[in-house]
Amino acid sequence: MTGATASRSHGGIAPRTLSADAFTQVELTHIEKRLENWIRFGDKVREQVLDRRRRVFFYRPGSVFAFVRWASNDFGTITSRIDIVRAVVPGEPFQTLPFVRPGGEILLRIEGWPKVERVLQHIDAVEAIGIDATEVSPDHWRHAHNRLTVGHEPRAYTVDQHQAFLLRRRAEP
Repeated sequence: MTGATASRSHGGIAPRTLSADAFTQVELTHIEKRLENWIRFGDKVREQVLDRRRRVFFYRPGSVFAFVRWASNDFGTITSRIDIVRAVVPGEPFQTLPFVRPGGEILLRIEGWPKVERVLQHIDAVEAIGIDATEVSPDHWRHAHNRLTVGHEPRAYTVDQHQAFLLRRRAEP
């Protein structure tokens, strides 16, 4: 980065072992009562401010984040969506997603405010039992996606499930 971009960059410096292309970039925009993109959870490595309404968050390969998009016009809400995404390693296959470069592995994708609100409540419930949402099993987010897509309530994520996931992840090569 050079010039004005470098002086407006916030957060930590990207590790020298990974190039800027190795990170998943998420562009966030906030235009009051028109367009709001925000991150519900996720551990960003770096933040770059583009202007007073736009910024870019950078995520390490393998990290998980929840990206919420909402837009409206003079007549009300046009769209509301939430995506829970795993940032991919360069060269790994990925799915494209607006405002996310290059894309990621989509673990959950829900559209429509009532369902988005249920996902947000589900995230709150996971965090209420003391589990960081970024550490939840990807299989659980897929389960929540499948259940909510057909109008059912997802099963609660439990501490026992989380411990089993952590043990399984540790045992995998």
